Amino acid sequence: MNTLELNQKLAKINEQIKQSEELIKTEKDSELIQLAKQEIEELERQKINLEEQINKLSEEKSNDKVKSVIIEIRAGTGGNEAALFAADLFRMYSRFAERKGWKSSVIDKNKTSLRGYKEIIFEISNNDVYSKLQQESGVHRVQRIPETEKSGRVHTSTATVAVLPQAKKSQIKINPKEFRIDVYRSSGPGGQYVNKRDSAVRVTHVPTGIVTTSQQERTQLANRETALKVMYSKLYSLQLEKELKKQGAERREQIGTGERSEKIRTYNFPQDRITDHRIKKNWHNIESIMDGNLDPIVKAFQSKNK
Repeated sequence: MNTLELNQKLAKINEQIKQSEELIKTEKDSELIQLAKQEIEELERQKINLEEQINKLSEEKSNDKVKSVIIEIRAGTGGNEAALFAADLFRMYSRFAERKGWKSSVIDKNKTSLRGYKEIIFEISNNDVYSKLQQESGVHRVQRIPETEKSGRVHTSTATVAVLPQAKKSQIKINPKEFRIDVYRSSGPGGQYVNKRDSAVRVTHVPTGIVTTSQQERTQLANRETALKVMYSKLYSLQLEKELKKQGAERREQIGTGERSEKIRTYNFPQDRITDHRIKKNWHNIESIMDGNLDPIVKAFQSKNK
């Protein structure tokens, strides 16, 4: 029995107790009064039992609250402009975390020569951060004049965002034998110590084909732990998607599936407008939002889900 059902049952018992108490006040038959008192005693026992169950479920829900997320941003169509847009999205989420006083750290990245990112993976930690950022998963589209465009023509580019709840090992059962772990030489910036050793790690989950990598840490062991952390989050996210499908389509119709194949939002710079296609809502002052002022968008989705 879930929390809603338990609360409904508790409300019914409270109503029955109230009715029995009213009967005792108005009834003159001593036998009926005694029966009513006995019924109240039994209902009170049931009430205490239900309240204990509700408190236990609430405690479990609180303990399971997602306290950090792993966000993956990948450049989509649009070449260098898509990579620059991916960098802009990374800055937007980083600045949002900074404004909130949340902790963020880069897990892995693949930079381009024009300060963009082909891919960047980072973590944001804070109580219940997932509930505020889960709606960001999907295809983000930008319409603007690229810095490299001399003719002033507006280009359309995309980047994909995946917001993964960081999973505890207790939340997902995985057989370690399902993982293949490879090590290789780290590339890119990282210092002489990193480049002298095969410290980068690639983890493959054989049944699903999901791959995660890490080369930001200075040791192979640290990179292994980081790559596995991302892997657990990806597998946990996959598990949550399956559970969501079982629950029905109502929530998916409200806010979309969150799948990365779904175009969710357009950032139109010439018109100073951001449009979310799922809730059909527009925001202006695009520069402020891109600087991390995501509160209007977050609040719109929280209001929609109430």
